Amino acid sequence: MVYSSDATLDALFHALADPTRRTIIRMLAEGPRGLGEVSASFPISSVAVSKHVRTLEAAGLVTRQVQGRSHFCRLEPMALLTAHRWLQAYEGFWTERLDALEDLLGEMKRESGPP
Repeated sequence: MVYSSDATLDALFHALADPTRRTIIRMLAEGPRGLGEVSASFPISSVAVSKHVRTLEAAGLVTRQVQGRSHFCRLEPMALLTAHRWLQAYEGFWTERLDALEDLLGEMKRESGPP
């Protein structure tokens, strides 16, 4: 079983719940970016983008490095491992359920005969 605090998972899934933040993560997966470059990719204010980045930082998904007046963001992929492990714990459960559904649908199809 996965051992992770509820607060960590809550912050992580809260951060991942927003489409803007998921887009930021996809951008940073390609490599570090300046906050200005990230902001330019969205039709919202740079202040709003900065708030999204702070949420990602709080979840441990992003780190920000300040060099003078420039802020550079970098993805911390190991934080995603926490979510992956938590979800993976339920993989067997869902695989079993989907296999049972597939069997049931196959049986129903056989019982109903040819179309």
